[in-house]
Amino acid sequence: MQSKAEAEVEQVKARRTRDEERLSSGAITNPKDLENLQHELGALERRIATLEDEELTVMEDLEIAEAELRAVTADHDALVAELEHVTAARDAALAAIDDEIAAVQSERESTAPAVPKDLLALYDKVRAQYGGLGAAALRARRCEGCRLELNGADLRELAARPEDDVLRCPECSRILVRTAESGL
Repeated sequence: MQSKAEAEVEQVKARRTRDEERLSSGAITNPKDLENLQHELGALERRIATLEDEELTVMEDLEIAEAELRAVTADHDALVAELEHVTAARDAALAAIDDEIAAVQSERESTAPAVPKDLLALYDKVRAQYGGLGAAALRARRCEGCRLELNGADLRELAARPEDDVLRCPECSRILVRTAESGL
């Protein structure tokens, strides 16, 4: 757009220069032709002024557009950098989770043979039923599986059961694991 405006200004200036040379050369002797040529030179001066104003407007618009482009490019670059950072953090978190899963699976494989078969079968059944959580800690009178607090009657009944008895949550049926904070 800017080069088009510059080309138009140059074209009109070249025409003005030709007309000025014709006027100065004395080749035109007819007063009517001289008057027409002077009017044309005035019109060319006005056209040059208009075209130069348009050229300045185009240049200003171009500067604004370039500044906006620089700002958008900087924003884009910042977003790309942030995306790379967040992606790296996500990948690191996933790797840590995968490592934790592998460690837990390894621990399960080494511990499972020591657990009675019927208890392991019950655990696997409850685990499948509740999306992977078959046993939950009993802490502060609350089942960590369903997050519900057990009422006093249920707690007294569980407390009366022998230490080696398998406890089940009366709300969600998960296997309850006694802890020091069980409240029993």
